[in-house]
Amino acid sequence: MSPDIILLLVAIAIGIIVLLVLFTFVPIGLWISALAAGVKIGIVTLIGMRLRRVIPGRVVNPLIKAHKAGLQVTTNQLESHYLAGGNVDRVVNALIAAQRANIELTFERAAAIDLAGRNVLEAVQMSVNPKVIETPFIAGVAMDGIEVKAKARITVRANIDRLVGGAGEDTVIARVGEGVVSTIGSSNNHKKVLENPDMISKTVLTKGLDSGTAFEILSIDIADVDIGKNIGAHLQTDQAEADKKIAQAKAEERRAMAVANEQEMKARVEEMRAKVVEAEAEVPLAMSEALKSGKLGVMDYYSLKNIDADTDMRDSIGRMSNPKNDHKDQ
Repeated sequence: MSPDIILLLVAIAIGIIVLLVLFTFVPIGLWISALAAGVKIGIVTLIGMRLRRVIPGRVVNPLIKAHKAGLQVTTNQLESHYLAGGNVDRVVNALIAAQRANIELTFERAAAIDLAGRNVLEAVQMSVNPKVIETPFIAGVAMDGIEVKAKARITVRANIDRLVGGAGEDTVIARVGEGVVSTIGSSNNHKKVLENPDMISKTVLTKGLDSGTAFEILSIDIADVDIGKNIGAHLQTDQAEADKKIAQAKAEERRAMAVANEQEMKARVEEMRAKVVEAEAEVPLAMSEALKSGKLGVMDYYSLKNIDADTDMRDSIGRMSNPKNDHKDQ
C-alpha cells in the first residue's frame, strides 16, 4: 500500500474522531431542536454551558417548553437557576400551570420557592385543587370528666405569597389539634360535643389558625367523634387511693406512737416498782437501826405488826366479798 493511501486513511480517521468529539461536546441535535421550535440559541451559548458544567438539555428543553407556552423567560434565567441547584423543569411547569389557572406567579418568585425546598408545581396545583389533610384522633376532656376523641379533615389551599418562610402541614395539624382540645375542654358536658360536633369546627375555624403558614384554611370538618375514658372517675379513684394510703400511714404513725408511749409507761412503772422494792428492802434495816438507837420501842414495833396484820385481814375479806375484782387483780 502506497504512503499516500496510508496518509489519506489516517486523515479520514482523524476527521471522524474530531467530528465525534465535536458532536459529543457540542449538542448539535439540541441546537437543531431549539431552532425548529423557534428558540434562538447559538452554538457558542451551548458550548459555554458545557464549559460552565451545565447540562444543556436541562436548560434548553424547559426553554423550548416555556417558549411554546408563551412565557417570557431567558436562557440566563434558567441557567442561573440550574447553577443555584434548582429544578428548572419543575419551575417552568409551575409557571405554565399558573398561567393556565390565571394565578400571578413570576419566574423570580417560582425560583425562590423552589430554592426554599418547596415543590412549587405542587403548590400551584394545590392553589387550584385544595388539599384535604386528615388529623389523627385528638383527645380532649370535657368539664364533666369524660374524654372525647375527634378526628378532623382540614381543607387547605396553598398560599403562594407565604410559601417562602411559611409553616407547613405539621403546624396546621398541631394548631387544629390544640383548638379541638380547648373547645372540648370548655364544654360543660360531653353530650353537647356529641350532639353538635360542628361546634368544634366553627370554634376552631374562627381562631385564624392559618396565620403564618403556607396555607389558607378553607374549612375544618369533624369526620368522627368517639367517647374515651372517664378521666374524672379515674382521677377521683386515684385521689381516693392516695387519701387511703395517707390515712393508713397516719394511722400507723399513731399506732407506733401509742405503742411507744405504752412501752415508755411500762418502763416507768417497772422503774417505780424497782424503787418501791428497793425502799421496802430498806425498811427492816431502818427499823433495826431505830430499835438499836431507841427511837422505836418494842411495843411500837408490835403495834405496827398488828396494824399490818389487820390491814391484810381487811384485804382478804374485801377479796372474798368481791371476787370479780380479785380476778382482775390476778
